[in-house]
Amino acid sequence: MKEMPPARHLFVTGIQVVLDLSLLLSAFVGAYLLRFDFQIPPNEVVNFLTQIPLVVLLQFVALTVTGARGSIWRYTDLAHIKSFLYAALGSLVVVALLRFTLPAPHRAWRVPLSVNLIDVLLAFGGAYAMRVVRRAEYEYNQKRLQLKKHNGNGNGKKKRPVLLIGAGRAGLLAAKEIEARGDLDLEIKGFVDDDPAKRRRSIVQGHKVLGTTKELPQLVSSLKIDHVVITIAHASRHQIHRIVRICEEIPVKVRIIPELYEIIEGRVEISRIRDVQIEDLLGRDPVKLDVESLNKELAGRTVMVTGAGGSIGSELARQVQRFAPANLLLVERAEFALFEIDHELRTTNPAQSIVPLVADIGDEPRMRAIFNSYRPQVVIHAAAHKHVPLMEFNPIEAVKNNVLNTRLVAELAGEFKTEVFVLVSTDKAVRPTSIMGATKRAAELVAQDLNRRYQTRYVVVRFGNVIGSAGSVIPIFRNQIRNGGPLTITDRRMKRYFMTTPEAAQLVLQASAIGRGGEVFILHMGEPVRIVDLAETLITLSGLKPYEDIQIVETGMRPGEKLYEELVFETEETVPTSHPKIFINKLVTLKPETIKMALERFSELVQERDEDKLRQFLNGLLLEAQVGASPSVTQRERKRLVLVAGQGK
Repeated sequence: MKEMPPARHLFVTGIQVVLDLSLLLSAFVGAYLLRFDFQIPPNEVVNFLTQIPLVVLLQFVALTVTGARGSIWRYTDLAHIKSFLYAALGSLVVVALLRFTLPAPHRAWRVPLSVNLIDVLLAFGGAYAMRVVRRAEYEYNQKRLQLKKHNGNGNGKKKRPVLLIGAGRAGLLAAKEIEARGDLDLEIKGFVDDDPAKRRRSIVQGHKVLGTTKELPQLVSSLKIDHVVITIAHASRHQIHRIVRICEEIPVKVRIIPELYEIIEGRVEISRIRDVQIEDLLGRDPVKLDVESLNKELAGRTVMVTGAGGSIGSELARQVQRFAPANLLLVERAEFALFEIDHELRTTNPAQSIVPLVADIGDEPRMRAIFNSYRPQVVIHAAAHKHVPLMEFNPIEAVKNNVLNTRLVAELAGEFKTEVFVLVSTDKAVRPTSIMGATKRAAELVAQDLNRRYQTRYVVVRFGNVIGSAGSVIPIFRNQIRNGGPLTITDRRMKRYFMTTPEAAQLVLQASAIGRGGEVFILHMGEPVRIVDLAETLITLSGLKPYEDIQIVETGMRPGEKLYEELVFETEETVPTSHPKIFINKLVTLKPETIKMALERFSELVQERDEDKLRQFLNGLLLEAQVGASPSVTQRERKRLVLVAGQGK
């Protein structure tokens, strides 16, 4: 935004002062004229001339003191009324007090009450109205300029008629910005809202609530609507899903405005209307954070995030940055991933102290040097191998990274007196059937054991699948749709829990603030979603029809997969916390000597690179685990059987 030159600023300020004084003067004259039916008696003229300088000066000072004059005229809105009301009330009271307290010799200074009341209404109402007129004129000119620029670039299009679903705060903001923007090819025909009290009410600039969502088919048809826009602040997935389903049946395209928190934080404009995405349908009510406890936990602290370039790690870094840590340490071994998150965070907040650290969490000298140099007070450990089928082929690497390297970072946290160490875990650690799940369960046990040995608070947070994370099903489905299909699912019965990346990261941070040490927290994941339903919805949101335009085929379950994920064991006790979406699992922990023996055995098996013994040991250590045989063996056996069958032919 260009800064106004000083000379012009002085000129504009002078004009505004003249306009305000002229208005206040005219209001007082008008008040006297109205009081005496436009025929002021001669004996009152002297009083009038005596009073006018005092009253006008008093009102001008009142406008200045309350901040009414300090606002930028072209941005005046309802929020500014308060300062005008305070100024009016102050002026009214002072002038009235002068009338009742001044002695008889100064009666010429006594302003009649009726004149005082009329004057206040005209003066302060007029001052506010003058600014509203300036805003209307500014918005009109801006709209004309945008439209001219839009058409000048050859982009002029016929406006598309739209309906806004949701006549609340977000709907009001969206309508006002759409109307103010001349470059948007949208014409608002009205609102749709299920609140009967709003029916036929005018919301903004003459746009009314035309009906409810049940009446959408008739409204779309009669008004020839191009598409509808969901303008509900913090719309739940059930609301969005219901509206999308109605629009599919009409059919009419449905779009959505960004979340209000994105608009407030300046990430996007409210007019950045976009298509409904699968995240909108799987997302749930926004997380309510205990900001005070998180400020105490993170503000002014040195916070380390391992795996900072990954899907979860990068979002954790974004969320931590909101609480202004003294230093934010980003530990990541993938150079480009580290560059991306470092660049993003520096762009978002240039004042934030960020330290990008290329490091492998299994490199003890490097990690020890980092802890020694920066002394992190909070460590959030998100670095891990998380891909289930991939780890079935690489069990040695899974144990090294998820168990032994986690033990290394966690022990360093205790040794260097870190206040809290947070281990990001997974629902796949419950009754694990995969190497990934079993190694994460072992890591949980390691963290709980270290909590007994060090003053550091060791906290484990366990949750399910994160929407859109690297290697997850949704990006894979999107690529398959882009390539024309088919979408591949392993089993039509398969269900998974899902949560958005920001939601997961926020709840991890909240759990870290709640934890006293040794707990395994589980996050409330809502209802599990069938993967086949997810595939069908993604196809539909892409404007295609499942099983007609894009096929969905089953490929069979992959190594280590389960049909249903679980968040707790049947034998576990779940205890609520102060946060409604966070619970504590009362887990049975292993004895310290057992943990010590297990870690020694893990190290031996990693050195020996004996995958079969490693699987057997995991099943023995974790009695609830059911880790299967190596998939490489299974595949060799399958190939042998195919060859035998071929020879039989």
